[in-house]
Amino acid sequence: MARYIGPKTKIARKFREPIYGPDRYFEKKNYPPGQHGQSHHRGKQSEYGMQLAEKQKAKYTYGILERQFRNIFKKAARMRGVTGEKLLQLIESRLDNVVFRLGIAPTRAAARQLVSHRHIMVNGEIVSIPSFLLKPGDVVSVREKSKTLEVITDSLSHNTRPYPWLEWDLALMSGKFMTYPNREDIPENIREQLIVELYSK
Repeated sequence: MARYIGPKTKIARKFREPIYGPDRYFEKKNYPPGQHGQSHHRGKQSEYGMQLAEKQKAKYTYGILERQFRNIFKKAARMRGVTGEKLLQLIESRLDNVVFRLGIAPTRAAARQLVSHRHIMVNGEIVSIPSFLLKPGDVVSVREKSKTLEVITDSLSHNTRPYPWLEWDLALMSGKFMTYPNREDIPENIREQLIVELYSK
């Protein structure tokens, strides 16, 4: 399966949440897509259906393909602690997600593009792999030649949401991944325990 590049509002309506951020079209039609979207006679979702939907929601939210998602889950399952929380912490440590969280890019899709087009550095070295997993202490910065890119300067000018696990220096256009985030600090509405139950079958 290739990465989804279709209408984002349609996916948000599927999960009945604006998973890609504020969306005025979603506000107008916050019911599932399709001719029966507004029907109240939809069948009750099974336990498996709920677990699968939660995994799909997480994949769409973070823009991760199935194989990548499964590999991250396997890594989380081998770690000490609560598997669901470790899963989200590892996903949050992906380079594309951190670039988005730091405000360098307006969306995760834009962050992936910046990384793959070699505009982002980690610890002074260019890294072009969006799925690169950061470790606490790693420094993420904008490449010198890319600091005047309109998409970056415009995104940074609208960035008003600092996250407690990240540190940002606007003058240097550089940020540090301080630590793995606590679950309560991650704003995404994902029920990770359902994903753990799905993969544990």
